[in-house]
Amino acid sequence: MNILLIGGGGREHALAVKLSQSPHTGKLYAVPGNPGIAEIAECIAGVDLEDNAALVKLAQEKEIDLAVVGPEMPLTNGVVDAFAAAGIRAFGPTKGAAELEGSKVYAKMIMKRYGIPTARYEVFNDIGRARVYVRQMRQPFAIKADGLAAGKGVILTQTADEAVAALDTIMQDKAFGEAGSRVVIEELMTGEEVSLLAFTDGETIVPMAAAQDHKRAQDGDEGPNTGGMGAYAPAPVMTPELLEEVRAKILRPLIDAMQKEGRPYKGCLYTGLMITKQGPKVVEFNARFGDPETQVILPLLESDLVEIMLACAEGNLAETPVHWSKEAAVCVVMASGGYPGPYAKGKEITGIDAAKAAGCLVFHAGTKKTADKLVTDGGRVLGVVGRAADIKRAVAKAYEGVEKIHFDGEYYRRDIAHRALARQA
Repeated sequence: MNILLIGGGGREHALAVKLSQSPHTGKLYAVPGNPGIAEIAECIAGVDLEDNAALVKLAQEKEIDLAVVGPEMPLTNGVVDAFAAAGIRAFGPTKGAAELEGSKVYAKMIMKRYGIPTARYEVFNDIGRARVYVRQMRQPFAIKADGLAAGKGVILTQTADEAVAALDTIMQDKAFGEAGSRVVIEELMTGEEVSLLAFTDGETIVPMAAAQDHKRAQDGDEGPNTGGMGAYAPAPVMTPELLEEVRAKILRPLIDAMQKEGRPYKGCLYTGLMITKQGPKVVEFNARFGDPETQVILPLLESDLVEIMLACAEGNLAETPVHWSKEAAVCVVMASGGYPGPYAKGKEITGIDAAKAAGCLVFHAGTKKTADKLVTDGGRVLGVVGRAADIKRAVAKAYEGVEKIHFDGEYYRRDIAHRALARQA
């Protein structure tokens, strides 16, 4: 089979590795890909990922049998619908189903309508009314831009002054563009966060290994939100009993709801959860694999990813085996100094081969190949993954790899998986 992978980050590199391992994979293409992906696939530059017609044309030219969509933008832009209209199988939700991520207001409406547990919230498109609301309410808030903001459109506030400042940032200063024209203001839930991804064909739901992301830039979960500074799986907070509760109260009702709404959901459903004293509640839904969660989840998948994706697209996931390793995986993101604020590019990267020789996986996220060297080209540069019998050993393996890689201004958190290690202790 010829497979087209859309995207060029660390998540897509992890997908590319797993897709390349399938005996069903003939020629693997990636658009635009990255230097890491280029080692196992043919990368194609110059195609606009928001141009559905161009992506369909490329798929037809390369005689693609399966398209795999990584980022959220093409999904919410309807690329899966465009592939379907052209008779090309694709893994991912339709435009209507992907609105679960494309609009936080829509996701909240669905949860409210179908009784899926989440935080109390209000929606505003008028900044004046929003300011009055946060001045009147006492509890801390999570203030969210309605639209896509590359995983960064959420500001957590503790006081009314902080909330007003956040509203100004999102709605007045347009820090997240038009995504902030409308906001969701919700109670700030407390508890432990966990990411639960699941394969689904619109009816059958197969949860993946639960993972925990580290959104804050600095150790101890301090500093600004980022796209993710590291992750680990499986997350011990997700016990078998809790998983069954999440399946019964959140996943099953959500998939059934999307059917009733005429937007059957197929592909990967990402559910961000807060484990509160009242039970699990939804923080957010994403319409695709998480980043960097994918970098620790897929290395633990022992079944054929191509077979699973085809089953999701064709509606026979119930007959498709999905098996997981009993090991653990930990990803440490190596970022450019200054991220998520301004940062320099073009810094030479060395030591990746040494990290691989030590037994680590190294996923490229923001790198670029010049004539004679590999250089930094983004905020999150690399994801270094250690896999071992347990979390503690996987942490040690990941940091062993990190210590072998160098570039000017490199930054990474030194406490990835600290919650899991505390539980073990």
